[in-house]
Amino acid sequence: MTWADVISILLHAFMAFSILYFVGVNLTYVILLWRSFAEVLSAIRHARFADLRVVVQSEITPPVSILAPAFNEEAGIVESVRSLLKLSYGEYEVVVINDGSRDGTLRRMVEEFQLFPSRRVYDPLITTQAVRGIYRSRVSAYRNLTIVDKENGGKADALNAGINAAQYEYVCCVDADSILEDDALQKVMKPFLEDSTVVASGGIVRIANGCDVVNGRVVRVGLSRKLLPLFQVVEYFRAFLSGRMGWQSANALLIISGAFGMFRRRTVIEVGGYNPKTVGEDMELVVRIHRTLRDQRRQYRIVFVPDPVCWTEAPESLRILGSQRNRWHRGLADVLILHRSMILNERYGVVGTLALPYFLFVELLGPVVEALGYLSLVALLAWGRLDLWMTAMFMTSAIVYGVMFSVGAVLLEEISFRRYPNPKHLALLLGIGILENFGYRQLTVYWRLKGLWKYFRGETAWGKMERPGFARPKTA
Repeated sequence: MTWADVISILLHAFMAFSILYFVGVNLTYVILLWRSFAEVLSAIRHARFADLRVVVQSEITPPVSILAPAFNEEAGIVESVRSLLKLSYGEYEVVVINDGSRDGTLRRMVEEFQLFPSRRVYDPLITTQAVRGIYRSRVSAYRNLTIVDKENGGKADALNAGINAAQYEYVCCVDADSILEDDALQKVMKPFLEDSTVVASGGIVRIANGCDVVNGRVVRVGLSRKLLPLFQVVEYFRAFLSGRMGWQSANALLIISGAFGMFRRRTVIEVGGYNPKTVGEDMELVVRIHRTLRDQRRQYRIVFVPDPVCWTEAPESLRILGSQRNRWHRGLADVLILHRSMILNERYGVVGTLALPYFLFVELLGPVVEALGYLSLVALLAWGRLDLWMTAMFMTSAIVYGVMFSVGAVLLEEISFRRYPNPKHLALLLGIGILENFGYRQLTVYWRLKGLWKYFRGETAWGKMERPGFARPKTA
């Protein structure tokens, strides 16, 4: 037997392993879709009997501090802050944390909202970079606006400064470049009012590219004419409606999006706040909450509410999108390594025995298996030893799960919330759910592998995000 024969056998063995791997992944996705579908229908039925006016009008509705970290957000900061100041909710404050921006972010806010230095007490319960000043507005209409200006320390550090400055027990963390729908705060707060054990609640994030935005509000939902944002619309459906809904049904939700999440302030302070040493600060905080409360044997729930909507701008260039996905994968790797003792540990219930292993073997290592599978195909083809039946099985098992999960997520959106009522939009998204598996998906595999490589080389840079600011784009 020659070395070529040995290598051929090993490559075929790996191909067989890859097929079994993707079959297992497919079964996992079927279960997640089924659980998500049941959870979404339950949420819809529950919402029909809920009167959100009670949340707004009741005197016992808890006030909320909205925290919006901002770094070099000059292009859209004013419109985003105006949007936050117009939410339909009882009592709340908006705390914008200027994290040492090097552009005109602070200047734009000072001019637009007529800010002045305040003597408001700042209690550093969580250690952060130095706070340079706190600003309030001279305009009575903006009396619930506070600006914290601090030295640059990253998003996690900025959020910790916002938690320190917050007046209220509930903190809602949002991205400064995002737009919340008018009733989003009511809906994401509702689980806390219904269940005293809820410690965190997250809402869905949707892509605003292609939508008409006027005065800080999405006035018409549309789709971008550019391909990259369309791919991301389907990705977000998959991540939020199919993924997070499924995991929250077992109280094993590991991610509350950094773009839109509500927390009990005292719980966040108790676990030490956001970790500024990781780029996956949103997931790391949630996993640490699971860990701490399970170690203390306390009853708690972390929930995902599929209806409250936060709109965000998606990257429209391959360079920026690649940097984002690279960072996300580095963050995932960091969280799993930081909390590796929880993986397959029965002490942490479903979080330890199912959720964390899923994120390790499917989300983190999935790109590795897929990339090696493609390389094995190329090597066998080059040597003239390609088995057509095995190749067909590999491609079917690898591609079908992506198509199934994407199309399932789009159909789940159509059945449940119908934010895209135009039949052309639905047809386009279904087509994108299929098309993304031929080229775009392989590109994301490359970005994620690059993220793993950079993580193990010790790279911790956040990466640069460039956004033009919300406008009134042409829609499809």
